[in-house]
Amino acid sequence: MPPTSSSPIRALVIDDSAYNRVTLTRMLETEPRISVVGTAVNGEDGIKQVMKLRPDVITLDLEMPIMDGFAFLRWLMANLPTAVIAVSSRASDRSVFKALELGALDFIAKPGGRVSPRLEEIEKDLVSKVMQVAELSMENLRRRAQEEEAAPSTPATMPDSCPKGVQLIAIGCSTGGPPALQHLFQSMPQLPVPFVVAQHMPPTFTRLFAERVNKLTAFEVKEGHDGEMLVPGTVYIAPGGMQSEVRRTGEALQLRVTPAGSGDLYAPSVDRLFRSASDACRERLVAVIMTGMGDDGSEAIRDVHDRGGKTIAESAESAIIFGMPSEAIKTGAVDEVLPLAQIGNAIQRLCMG
Repeated sequence: MPPTSSSPIRALVIDDSAYNRVTLTRMLETEPRISVVGTAVNGEDGIKQVMKLRPDVITLDLEMPIMDGFAFLRWLMANLPTAVIAVSSRASDRSVFKALELGALDFIAKPGGRVSPRLEEIEKDLVSKVMQVAELSMENLRRRAQEEEAAPSTPATMPDSCPKGVQLIAIGCSTGGPPALQHLFQSMPQLPVPFVVAQHMPPTFTRLFAERVNKLTAFEVKEGHDGEMLVPGTVYIAPGGMQSEVRRTGEALQLRVTPAGSGDLYAPSVDRLFRSASDACRERLVAVIMTGMGDDGSEAIRDVHDRGGKTIAESAESAIIFGMPSEAIKTGAVDEVLPLAQIGNAIQRLCMG
């Protein structure tokens, strides 16, 4: 069960480095609502501490001796499902996506070296992600981790166009999004329409995520680049730390990628993507909001709806964190509220009839 508003979030730190255990503990305890109740030196020790302490959240190093983070995650989700923040040893580590598939809630890049300008940024990121535990649906996370991966559907040919005239699918998500997006694209055949995805994720990891999903689905999946024309059947992942928008050029659509502003709360921003896509496509747009904390996308989804575009939100039945879909639904501008397993079929129906 998530902690109550009156009780602190109880955290366990698992890392084979004594320095990292001390550093992560100090970072977490800068927030009065977080209490580090213990530490462990590897996965085996982590199991003992979990059994003893029953924490609300765990920060988990993935590369450890005796029992690594992946083996620990498999045990945890099968026996005592608990929120996990994976701690990546490198700023370009593909292993975090495997951890997310196994049931980790989110990830951060491990702090390196002594005091540095990056330390404060990492601290804020870590604390923010741990605090999300209060809004987490642990049952949905456990179920997602234990479900068998659906085999991708790969049609022999892709139709030339959408009979219903849909020109673009725009998707926004945050916490819980990477495994959900992978599941979504594995569940659909390649469609004759481009997709642009704004997934809240740090720079570099959006490219690594795109490469991973490209290998596992029928779609061509890539990180988007400024100025490229959108091609049907391709999924463009908005680069982390940048803003991505869609512009119309005659009958074609173009992706514009620009640096984030100093005041931007999210980069990429779902609101920015949806609003620009609505300007470019009007009634020929389908906008989808999936799992994530906060309200990014809820303002622009009104624009999509008012201009005749179709809107879908993930339901509480499957969302790891229902914040973003919930805020969108509250606007009254969402046409369909569906569990993840039905979103792919809905997109196909809207595109192909």
